[in-house]
Amino acid sequence: MRVVILGVGNILLTDEGVGVHAVNELTARYDLPDEVEVIDGGTSGMDCLDQVSDADWLVIADSMRAKKEPGTITRLTGDEIPAFFKTKISPHQVGISDMLGTLNFHGLMPRNIVLLGVEPKSFATAMELSPDIAAVLPKVVDMLVAELVAIGVPPKPKAA
Repeated sequence: MRVVILGVGNILLTDEGVGVHAVNELTARYDLPDEVEVIDGGTSGMDCLDQVSDADWLVIADSMRAKKEPGTITRLTGDEIPAFFKTKISPHQVGISDMLGTLNFHGLMPRNIVLLGVEPKSFATAMELSPDIAAVLPKVVDMLVAELVAIGVPPKPKAA
């Protein structure tokens, strides 16, 4: 089994970088099984094609405008994901939607896709998350861990 955890976002624009912060926190707190690859995709979705192609599972962490309260985490799977990309949900959306479209066109689409999207509060120029989004970052990491457990590749907490 091959599982890819992809954190995307621009860490120079406050909450837009929540996906990258989430995967960095995941790898800082957990030892991951060999079947799990974690990718800091930044804003370059198309550059990740080779790394995510033909994965059994692709779990994406990202900021996502869903017209909800800042900090709300939305979980989308399967056909919900392309349908959601019909409207602009993040500044780098073109990269992710283009990546998924290209994978689909070439028959290399991951067999299962999960998107964990966090409603942003700010896209101001800063490398730190806004306090509201920083407060939900541990929950995003917990949700990534829950996805891995559900898939059957549970991570182990690192020794303190």
